[in-house]
Amino acid sequence: MKILVIGGSYFFGRVFVMLASKEHEITVVNRGTYSMAEFGVQQIKGDRRDEGVWRSLEGNFDVIVDFCAYEPGDIARVLDNLTGKVRQYIFISTVDVYERGSGGRRGEDAPLETRIFPGEAGAYIAGKVALEREVREKCAEKGIHWTVLRPAILYGPFNYAPRESAYIQMMVQQHVLPRITDSKGEFQFVYVKDAAGAVLRCLLNEKAYGQAYNLCQDQVMTYGLLAEELKKAADVDVTVLSMTAEEAAERNVPLPFPVTQEESELYANDRSRQELGISYTGISEGMMKTYRAFKGVYVQA
Repeated sequence: MKILVIGGSYFFGRVFVMLASKEHEITVVNRGTYSMAEFGVQQIKGDRRDEGVWRSLEGNFDVIVDFCAYEPGDIARVLDNLTGKVRQYIFISTVDVYERGSGGRRGEDAPLETRIFPGEAGAYIAGKVALEREVREKCAEKGIHWTVLRPAILYGPFNYAPRESAYIQMMVQQHVLPRITDSKGEFQFVYVKDAAGAVLRCLLNEKAYGQAYNLCQDQVMTYGLLAEELKKAADVDVTVLSMTAEEAAERNVPLPFPVTQEESELYANDRSRQELGISYTGISEGMMKTYRAFKGVYVQA
């Protein structure tokens, strides 16, 4: 297939390009911070807000995979300015679009958030909710099939966010592993290669047309379980340091996941399993692979 990837040089997008480039013709449009030449793809440097970038692209695309649409208008600008035809638009959204505080594991048909929360997180959620509506409306107008993917907390190799990697760095360089003792927070991960595989399974897949899919592992995680899995993954001796969330903050230990029950939101993955045939990597296997990938980075640092 001929695929246009928007974003793609970081984490999730990078892993997708690594996999997809083995079988498909890939054009990547991004700011060009990192070269994609090693994957044999065409990389076009440009800002997605520049309409000229999209008008300059020639030919048709089977699928557009959009990893970096955050603000209303981001999708419309692409589709209104491309001169060729597009068969499918896959928009990478987030499970954060669901209405908060409604309880239970949310399926894809659960209500989306309509409230506007303060700060960057609030703007991020509002933007993704608006863009889900935008991709539906704009694709209907253009006669394009659409698919929305809503990943939970992504983890794995190439993760640039200081989440699990921050703890692995402490393990490798300081031989210590924080364990938060008073956290009631619950959360779900998705291994990045599983998420990239989900995108591959959606490419011109008629079952995926007009559908949204949660991407998340079955297992509900806590800070305690995370510490256990990281300890199992370690191939060096580490000292587990038990501390409260307040003590962690005082020591500048990152708390990148929900700490309280009130912050916790859980999701169902039945639709992605049944319609896309996804089998999610278990946390032990995924964290082992993640630890090994980052260990090489931090040993050399």
